[in-house]
Amino acid sequence: MDNSSVSSGVGVLDKAALVLAALEAGPATLAQLVAATGLARPTAHRLAVALEHHRLVARDMQGRFVLGPRLGELAAAAGEDRLLAAAGPALNALRDHTGESAQLFRRQGDSRVCVAAAERPVGLRDSIPVGSTLSMLAGSAAQVLLAWEEPDRLHRGLRGARFTATTLSGVRRRGWAQSIGEREAGVASVSAPVRGPSGRVVAAVSISGPIQRLTRQPGRLHAAAVVSTANRLTDVVKRAGT
Repeated sequence: MDNSSVSSGVGVLDKAALVLAALEAGPATLAQLVAATGLARPTAHRLAVALEHHRLVARDMQGRFVLGPRLGELAAAAGEDRLLAAAGPALNALRDHTGESAQLFRRQGDSRVCVAAAERPVGLRDSIPVGSTLSMLAGSAAQVLLAWEEPDRLHRGLRGARFTATTLSGVRRRGWAQSIGEREAGVASVSAPVRGPSGRVVAAVSISGPIQRLTRQPGRLHAAAVVSTANRLTDVVKRAGT
């Protein structure tokens, strides 16, 4: 990493910014932080722990450093999270088009969090309230959030998963994922990736509902609509990053 690219002349802030920038790529051990930032190990540790105290950094279930909840709170307070601002209308339109509940998930450590949702108003539905934390081991959104990861992180993510490397290869080839009774018996879903300016997957758009309505091939019914919504949100994120 080119340290000069983030230099403000205030050394400790520049170093803290290096730590946060490194964690933007995903969870990192202390050794990985040192490698990514070029900081001395004691310095990287001291800064990460200090940022953790202020909730700008957190730890996942494996003890790795991850971006903390305070960053999302600050972005929301400042009205800068254009993805969430655009997600509401986009998910409402997706729900109305498909007749199924729609969600937006972001990965947080070894889990995925529903950050926006549009519920089917009546009838049998799969209800996932905003703020719900779900496993990364099952479901089409988990597949999407894992499929384009670096190989070592992808293989770690497959441990205990209800899908396989072959499944994720198909997700990458098609550009969308589906699951049938994988996360919960009787529930099917379809998901597609939302990408950031660098092309990295930053979120997953999903619809979910009962198998009897979505059938055992939900992608055939709804993949095009889910992908179209994900692409619209990708455009929003990319414009925000330019």
